[in-house]
Amino acid sequence: MRSITQVCLFGLGALWTLPNTLIGLLVGLFGLAFGARMSWREAELAVVFRCWPWGAGGALTLGNVIVHTGDDLDVRCLTYAHRAGLCTEASVSLADHERAHVYQYMVLGPLFLPLYLLCGGISVRNRFERAADRYAQSRHGWWPWP
Repeated sequence: MRSITQVCLFGLGALWTLPNTLIGLLVGLFGLAFGARMSWREAELAVVFRCWPWGAGGALTLGNVIVHTGDDLDVRCLTYAHRAGLCTEASVSLADHERAHVYQYMVLGPLFLPLYLLCGGISVRNRFERAADRYAQSRHGWWPWP
């Protein structure tokens, strides 16, 4: 059960990132016509579109929306550093990784996408991805600037 403070902060964060969420909803709703399935995930504070019919695999978070090519977010995946061959790490929960991005969006709102792209986009060098992996490993440290 969430406290009243948590509910208020969630509401403010959801409002602040609403432009990103609307983009995510448009992307997700388009996929419904091609087999995607939509559900609310309380733990991730997000609408999830699973079974997304296009892409190489994985997930994309846009505000409080997660678009996922698989059937379930509750799967294990490799960290960015592990995939890049920089180290050997245990796999992490994809749901936890994407939840970190939802938190990042809720704090940064419309600033998230420009900052994410300035930090390197989808790559191991991106501090947002490293922070999401750190959170997925420990459930702490989702903020990209330590």
